[in-house]
Amino acid sequence: MDKSKVAVRYFSKSGNTKKLADEIAKTVGRKAEQIPAPIDGKVDILFLGASVYWGGISSEVKKYIQTLDKDKIGKVVVFSTSALAERAFPQIQKKLQDHGLQVESRNFYCRGEFTALHKGRPNRKDLDAAKRFATEMIAGLR
Repeated sequence: MDKSKVAVRYFSKSGNTKKLADEIAKTVGRKAEQIPAPIDGKVDILFLGASVYWGGISSEVKKYIQTLDKDKIGKVVVFSTSALAERAFPQIQKKLQDHGLQVESRNFYCRGEFTALHKGRPNRKDLDAAKRFATEMIAGLR
């Protein structure tokens, strides 16, 4: 796989989504960068990570999606965490599709730690699952 064809971007307030981003980036041989880091050149896959905060995705993620160039991104693969709310995928998917981007139908999700809830999550088991997911997503690029 040509590693220059994959990018990893994320937004994380608590550090939960950052843990997933770092594991995915390590798996695909790239550096995880926080949004609003731009996408330089064309990529086959953009791994985009976020979370649900108080029932919605953050305004930072919404703004970032508007900066993405559909002609430079083959497909967006979403990964997310949350402590209380549902996964962020449906909201992110809609925003990406409304912006004209192709979105992978499969996504990765796990619980994230918040105060006393889900202590230690994402844990090693979650990170291993994220690694397997990333490996599956890039398998088609080889």
